[in-house]
Amino acid sequence: MLDISVAYNRYKFVGHEFLTWLWFVIENESRHFYKTGDEAREIGIGNRMVLERGLENKIEKITIKGDDAGLEEGLMALRKGALVTEIHLTYKENDFTWSFTLIGESLSLSGLKLPETGPMASKDDIEATVLDKIYLYEKAIQMVQTLYAHFTKLRLSNDWSKTEIPAIRKWITSDRRLQEV
Repeated sequence: MLDISVAYNRYKFVGHEFLTWLWFVIENESRHFYKTGDEAREIGIGNRMVLERGLENKIEKITIKGDDAGLEEGLMALRKGALVTEIHLTYKENDFTWSFTLIGESLSLSGLKLPETGPMASKDDIEATVLDKIYLYEKAIQMVQTLYAHFTKLRLSNDWSKTEIPAIRKWITSDRRLQEV
């Protein structure tokens, strides 16, 4: 049986692959990807992304941040073999918007900003307010779980190496934004 720290270090790349794939999906297939029921949902890249690339005994870290930051540097890093290790996401469902950073190594959410809820009318509404907040936290966590479940199913299938890897490579090498840099 593997020691927990050995297993953690051996398989943390899966989270980085997940975030890299997620960026690809958001840029290329978002309309077809996360549709369930009648709810209007949208997932987008926020204002921060961190990529890492291993170089012999060193790690090169590239951080892209800013509201209007282009992701050309990130695509260039992907070309050089980097993977996304952190990504800031926005998640919209109907009139609600969540934003948070998803950390690939542990799939933890950081800086989760929930949609606004109505003000508490009286002290008797404390329970309802707390339940509303719990529900909103759960929605963000469920969204990440749904995305990760889809990714793992795809990652373990034959489609991963036959269709996904070639599509991701094509996206990395043929992106028009890189040609403008």
